[in-house]
Amino acid sequence: MIHRQEHRMSFTLRICALLIGALFVSASALADATAPSQDKAGYAIQPGDVLAISVWKEEGLQREVVVRPDGALSFPLVDEIEAAGKTVPAIQAEISKRLERFIPDPVVTVEIRQLLGNKVYVIGKVNRPGEFPMNRYMDVVQALAMAGGMTPYAAVNKIKILRRQADGKLSAIPFEYGDIEKGRNLEQNIILQAGDVVVVP
Repeated sequence: MIHRQEHRMSFTLRICALLIGALFVSASALADATAPSQDKAGYAIQPGDVLAISVWKEEGLQREVVVRPDGALSFPLVDEIEAAGKTVPAIQAEISKRLERFIPDPVVTVEIRQLLGNKVYVIGKVNRPGEFPMNRYMDVVQALAMAGGMTPYAAVNKIKILRRQADGKLSAIPFEYGDIEKGRNLEQNIILQAGDVVVVP
């Protein structure tokens, strides 16, 4: 009789362990499915960023370059490359392809030394207007906080985010801080892009 009870207890424990394991796997899968997706494309190079470019075993092809305001960079033997908006692997691949005419199987390394072009700007009735580097994703409220918050005379419900489109046109995105304070229309607290200007009238 005792052996039967022990057998039943052992069987019950195994069933419980299996159920707990299944619940853990399901919870993990659900967490993965609902977790915010990361930007798998990588950081897009901006004008003003400083890159370190080197070619293995080629001492004359090692230097730091600055991405110009027009978005291009210059490097020996490859002439000019359009860098703005591209990722580091894309630039690396393009330089390697162009160098193949002069160097067999070139091994090219591209590193970001300084993110000087990844900035947003806050102007108007804030305590510390100016330019602010974005070392991570930054939304409108975070940018306003970095600018020291708004002055008592700011029109908090008439804020605009000025954004330059790829075709050069300028668009204005409205932002009402009063709604954010009340927990409404939170979707307007958008992630800023490099070059955005937050205007607080």
